[in-house]
Amino acid sequence: MTEVRPGAVASASLWERDEEVATLEAAITALRADSATSGSLLVLSGETVTSVPFNVVRHLLQPALVSLLPEEAREYLGDWYDIAGPALGITEPGDRQPDPQGVCDGLVAAVRRLAKRDWPLVLLIDDAHWADQETLRWLAAFAERLDDLSVLVVVARRPGGVSGESARLLDAVAAAALPISTLSALTPVATEGLTRATLGEHADAPFCREVWAVTGGNPYETVELLAKVQDSELEPGEGSAAELRDLNRSARGRGLVARLEGLGIDATRFAWAAAILGTGISLDLAGQLAGMPDDEAQRCAELLGAARILTTAQSTNGHGAEGDLEFVHPLIATAVYRSIPDALRTAMHGQAAWAVTESGRGAAAASRHLLEVHPDDDPELVEQMREAAREHLAVGAPDAARRCLERALQEPPLPEVHALLLYELGCATLLTAPSTTISHLRAALERPGLEDTVRVDAVFRLSQALLHNNQLDEAVRTVDAEVDRLTPGPARMRLQAVHYMWEGIHAGEERSGHSSGLAELAETCAGRDNSERAVLILRGFDAMTRGENAEEVVELCDRALVNGRLAPGLGWTDTEWGVELLLMLGSAYAYADRLDRAESLFSEALRAYVKAGWSGGHLSLANAYLGLAHRRRGRLADAEHYQRESLRLAERVGRGLPLYWSATCGLIDTLLARGHVQQAAEIAERYGFAPPYPSTIVLPDTRSVRGRLLIALGRTKEGVNELEAAEKAATARGHHNTVLAPWAVDLARALAAEDPSRAAALAAEARRQAERFGTDTAIGEALRCAAALETGQRAVRLAAQAVTYLEASPCQYEHAAARIEYGIASRSVTELNKGLTLARTSGADGLVKKAERALAGL
Repeated sequence: MTEVRPGAVASASLWERDEEVATLEAAITALRADSATSGSLLVLSGETVTSVPFNVVRHLLQPALVSLLPEEAREYLGDWYDIAGPALGITEPGDRQPDPQGVCDGLVAAVRRLAKRDWPLVLLIDDAHWADQETLRWLAAFAERLDDLSVLVVVARRPGGVSGESARLLDAVAAAALPISTLSALTPVATEGLTRATLGEHADAPFCREVWAVTGGNPYETVELLAKVQDSELEPGEGSAAELRDLNRSARGRGLVARLEGLGIDATRFAWAAAILGTGISLDLAGQLAGMPDDEAQRCAELLGAARILTTAQSTNGHGAEGDLEFVHPLIATAVYRSIPDALRTAMHGQAAWAVTESGRGAAAASRHLLEVHPDDDPELVEQMREAAREHLAVGAPDAARRCLERALQEPPLPEVHALLLYELGCATLLTAPSTTISHLRAALERPGLEDTVRVDAVFRLSQALLHNNQLDEAVRTVDAEVDRLTPGPARMRLQAVHYMWEGIHAGEERSGHSSGLAELAETCAGRDNSERAVLILRGFDAMTRGENAEEVVELCDRALVNGRLAPGLGWTDTEWGVELLLMLGSAYAYADRLDRAESLFSEALRAYVKAGWSGGHLSLANAYLGLAHRRRGRLADAEHYQRESLRLAERVGRGLPLYWSATCGLIDTLLARGHVQQAAEIAERYGFAPPYPSTIVLPDTRSVRGRLLIALGRTKEGVNELEAAEKAATARGHHNTVLAPWAVDLARALAAEDPSRAAALAAEARRQAERFGTDTAIGEALRCAAALETGQRAVRLAAQAVTYLEASPCQYEHAAARIEYGIASRSVTELNKGLTLARTSGADGLVKKAERALAGL
């Protein structure tokens, strides 16, 4: 952020900015009208150091926070203190690496609380095109949430000048802004007015026209030129107009450099040092870099101040303090920086890195200088960049960490460090750039130097990246190759578990020997360590999907716990295993009718991720699976709430990922249960809920849910086709759990009229599989289906049996549906009213209407 302050030549008003001023005044008036009003964003299009993470955010927010005592700052930020505090520079990072999205959310929360404390709040961001990428990512997220933030944000940027991710983020900010015209150049009339306001009314018309001609109406150049006219005591008349072009050249480019050189070698060297430092330009640090004593540095600073090249900072920021120096304008800083001879510039960056480190500002602050130094086989630089990467990761800036590690790799590192550096680089890009991660981790594993624990972790992370890059076969082969070289023990079993985990979440045909091999491995496990516990979880999940005895499923899962809780190292925020394993554990409980344990696990996940500030994919999954638990319980309104939040978070992570499908599928399933068919159809259309499906399994089963949706919309033939595809996929996977993938009961109902014999066969097989699994929910649902295919007293008896089982089940929605169906079959007002009460409690609006219609007909 550059704060432009009025200087000696500032005029009393803005020229030809009436429309822009009116827009600003309207926005401020709206902001001041009510502290609960929505915020707004204005982007004005016409040198902050781009490699320093969160630099601009610190400029914006630190002045309001540094005055607080540590305990006041902690109270002010609340749960976000440990998450956003390190990025703001007001507290030290914790031991756990923060989620970048969580840091971004924490910074948004910091502004929200600041707005409540200091309303009305206006944030001014000048020269946004020079902002660091982490700030731009925050600003883009912030712009999306202004509906519940009473803040006016004014952003000024120069068109073009950036590309790639920074350009995309700036475009996202502009798209969220109120319409405002691009700032135009001053007209000759406005330039004439500004000239006379600055130099006096005696400035004649030819002179004023020449001011406009040489500056092109550029406001900055016009103000600078008029300042130079004042400094030179040039008479503002037609006779002096010819001198304006030379004066204007001295304000930019080579002219500025020439003017700087005219101030003497010491002032030039001091200006170079300031340009190298870029931000946080303290007098002593610049003087040290320029190689001059304090008194000489002070003299040079005053000389450069009088020449309108440097000025004194007035506010505290993330990398400097009040009294530090800054360039009058970023264009001046750029011109001075580019004027430094290449070889000297590189050398000065190296000296600056040393000086910044010696000043105690840390490796991360020094790293922006080391990025500019030529590779020179320097082991110390490698270690500095590795330390800087750790500091960047600790504040939630993985992109900055990646840049440091890539630079360290160029040095190059010593042979004994090379593999570890590649491993660290692979970890820094994990899941954000799978193909890059794969390359680095493969290279790390090909080199000597990774100790066994780190090597096993590298294999695990490589397999993760391959999986996310849709290379499941290669992921499994990579794990198996490492398993073959390890001796029996926890490390080997960990990778064996990973092998079965990746196979277990794959949506394709079951691999030969998967279930039998997993069952055989699980027989050797007693839950003595986390590797054995992981195998027990995977075996329990596999048994659940195959519809094996539910009591055995629960027993396997219980053995994976320690005193009924997750073992240390197997928590939701522990990274040794990944989230997939614990989602399998909770899902096994959920579909085995142990919804109490499933809900407890998923609630714990949500709390853990919120506390840790993990607000990306992990938090999306926690909401989705907690929504799944509520859906199974029959708390449909709660389920919808969590699943909509999951989908909102998944949208931020990116469409097409498995977590995105989990959020969408779960929400559609819940809306169908509520009877909100049209809303479900709209969600499906908006979020592309249609083939091709992801390569990993999704709960609930995507094809079963889509088939039910199509039938509910009256597209019965398409729905039958989808359910038959679900049948084929489930058979190929060996999945026979009729609650997990309820295609059979839905297909039997859909075929009841046109193919009753096949419908009966499907219902009978579903009942057989349900009795094999043995839960009240599975058997009750199969009986409901069988009753729907019958008439007369047989239908009544089957419906009554379904009620008996589902009354004992934890699934209230299915119980309500069975009660209502039994009431209709038996023409019982009592049963219908019981079902109506259950349906209302569940939030099943469709069932409520069905019961009310049945009661009205009796």
